[in-house]
Amino acid sequence: MSGNQNSVEYALVLGASSGFGGATALRLAQDGYNVIGVHFDRAATMPNAEKIISEIRALGREARFYNVNAADLDKRDEILDDLDKHPSGKPQIKVLLHSLAFGTLKPFVSFTEDKSLTKAQMEMTLDVMAHSLVYWTQALVERGFLARKARIFALTSSGSHAAIPYYGAVSAAKAAIESHIRQLAVELGPLEVSCTSIMAGVTDTPALRKIPGSVDMIDVARRKNPRGRLTTPEDVAKVISLLCQDGGEWINGGLVHVDGGEDIVNYVGQNSNL
Repeated sequence: MSGNQNSVEYALVLGASSGFGGATALRLAQDGYNVIGVHFDRAATMPNAEKIISEIRALGREARFYNVNAADLDKRDEILDDLDKHPSGKPQIKVLLHSLAFGTLKPFVSFTEDKSLTKAQMEMTLDVMAHSLVYWTQALVERGFLARKARIFALTSSGSHAAIPYYGAVSAAKAAIESHIRQLAVELGPLEVSCTSIMAGVTDTPALRKIPGSVDMIDVARRKNPRGRLTTPEDVAKVISLLCQDGGEWINGGLVHVDGGEDIVNYVGQNSNL
């Protein structure tokens, strides 16, 4: 299903300026897709977004990026209104990637005053990191942007099934987005749209570095992994690229581990390979 010179296809990447989203945006552009990117960057991090845009355009592909909060429904509608005016006609989205990493890292219960997760923080985390996938998909279908036989991917993590300090709200979001993917896979069946959760291994990204104890997580993951290294954003981008090829459409509603075998290892000592 990759793009070609006769029929250019579009990928919509939510969280397109760094990490998994940035690497996948670039990989899909290499595969022939035009890229519509949504990201939320301030001045300090804009250079990376601009670098990705430049690299996509250097490949001869369109890079239409919007620096807004992807979970803001009004901003979403403004983006779709703008795409409705596309000079070549309404873009047909063949790939939708949800890679939004913005949530609150606090314990559910703290014995220090004002340190526990609040209701607003819980709701914001789930809205951005899970529910926004549903709302974007609804809008794409209702407004005629989602192509028949499209592929939808959502980034999840081992936090969906494991307890990690300070990660409770994000864990809930990851479990929720896996559930959303299953539901969308069933409901989008008439459009032959395939939906897949992508569980990446521990990856040294800016989002990971915000988690307390991330240095220890990186060390453990490197020792657990049969390959002796961390997962990279490019590893994940390559797998998404593979799943967009003809034949990948029958992988639907489930979860694909992209971690080199990290998650299957439950114990590791000081030396790698058990």
